[in-house]
Amino acid sequence: MTDKLKGIFKGNKDQNEETDNVNKFNSISKPTNIVLNIFFGMLAALCILPFFFVLIISLTSEQSLQANGYRFWPEEWSLEAYKYIFESGSNIIRSYGITITVTVAGTLLGLVIMTTYAYALSRKNFAYRKFFTKLIFIPMLFSGGMVSSYLVVTRFLGLKNNILALILPICVSSFNIIVLRTFFKTSVPDAIIESAKIDGASEFLLFLKIVLPISLPAIATIALFLTLGFWNDWFNAMLYIDKNSLIPLQYLLIKLETSIEFLVNNSSALGTTAVQEAAKMPKETVKMAIVVITTLPIIFAYPFFQKYFVSGLTVGAVKE
Repeated sequence: MTDKLKGIFKGNKDQNEETDNVNKFNSISKPTNIVLNIFFGMLAALCILPFFFVLIISLTSEQSLQANGYRFWPEEWSLEAYKYIFESGSNIIRSYGITITVTVAGTLLGLVIMTTYAYALSRKNFAYRKFFTKLIFIPMLFSGGMVSSYLVVTRFLGLKNNILALILPICVSSFNIIVLRTFFKTSVPDAIIESAKIDGASEFLLFLKIVLPISLPAIATIALFLTLGFWNDWFNAMLYIDKNSLIPLQYLLIKLETSIEFLVNNSSALGTTAVQEAAKMPKETVKMAIVVITTLPIIFAYPFFQKYFVSGLTVGAVKE
């Protein structure tokens, strides 16, 4: 009996020593932790620095910029660039509304279509799973081209000067569907789905109440991709939109920048008045102000997705 107790105590001691060794291996010393915090803090500062520099340039007067160049602390601060944008682009508030509407509606519609499509492909009992998987791979290999896409949108669908022309062409992505399908297959346990079916849950209820909550990290990632795509899109507006009332923010700012460059480059041919007006225009600072205006909403939206990215790092972890 004594030998057995000694064996048990020895086994527990060996196990505790092994656990301590693992903990020591996984932990770092306090000085190393401080050094790593300083290093990653500096790395984060380097990532933020370019945008901070752009913001400072946009708040610099054009005269100071031309005389002294780019500086982190300009000699003369000015809101002239933002004033010029909001005065020249009288429709900028409306364009903001169009862009926000397109971004929100397109992201929600894209998530509905892609999550349902990907979930169907992830189920082994779906009869036409292989056919629809091959079908979604085709656009990843090649596309019909710009001319055919333009004809489909304008002639076949009749979406010229329609807000749907800004939403439908980019709301579905084959790559995003494949990502979601893989996530559903690897991270949603079959046992949970079978248990829900035994309890009488329908496919729609199962998908809505069980699959989607488990898949929030993947859905948030795809939602961010869609949000960035819709927010930064101007090419579809150039192709399909002629009405000023439907011009999104990005395309409006591009048109404004193009107008400034045209006036500056051709001011001598347009007369003395044009030369004087061109001299007063905040050419460089307007470009930086445009970057700030288009980037700030995305910067404020990103923290709402951050917690799902963090949880996505451990979603496949195995607990003992």
